[in-house]
Amino acid sequence: MTGGGKTCATRRVPQDGWHKTGENRGATFVDMSADQSETTSNADRTEEVRAAYRRYVELREQVHAGTTSWSTIAEQCFTPDVVFVDPAWGRTEGRDAVATFMDESMAGLDDWTFPEDWTMVDGDRVVSFWWNRLPGTRPDGSPNQAPGVSILHYAGGGRFDHELDILNLAEVMELIAQSGWRPTGPMNAPPDHPDRNTEPPG
Repeated sequence: MTGGGKTCATRRVPQDGWHKTGENRGATFVDMSADQSETTSNADRTEEVRAAYRRYVELREQVHAGTTSWSTIAEQCFTPDVVFVDPAWGRTEGRDAVATFMDESMAGLDDWTFPEDWTMVDGDRVVSFWWNRLPGTRPDGSPNQAPGVSILHYAGGGRFDHELDILNLAEVMELIAQSGWRPTGPMNAPPDHPDRNTEPPG
């Protein structure tokens, strides 16, 4: 194409994967096949990670609907050596322990929901922004909710081996007080001195 009095050669990648440069100074060929293959592989991996997280969210929605338990998420979405770090309960290691933790920590919160706002995937890392949403609304009509963030690491095979949840517990407690929310049943208290180690499984 022509612009500003100068001619610019349009470069393209032929179907055989070879990229030709320097048309006016002798031909130099660069094999682009490996780069294209790597890009395709990365795209496939990204979609695999997204699909695994979508499955996680689908199961959580089933919990909200009352058709499955929180421990099902651990059983179907986590590796045997998973590490889960909760802002109140701290670090829990191993799938069986995480399954128990999930059921115990969510007791009495049956009317809470956790809608997704946005989710991004970077390699094997998932970052999701979501809401702790209580029943009812504020005086201005907005939901009774406080933000939360989850960071997960994908280990392959449709399973995650690390999850770190982050939220402002002070804000959540203020929200509970302001909304007048009451538990739907007996609740379990987190440990007095939770393990705050956020390291992934060794």
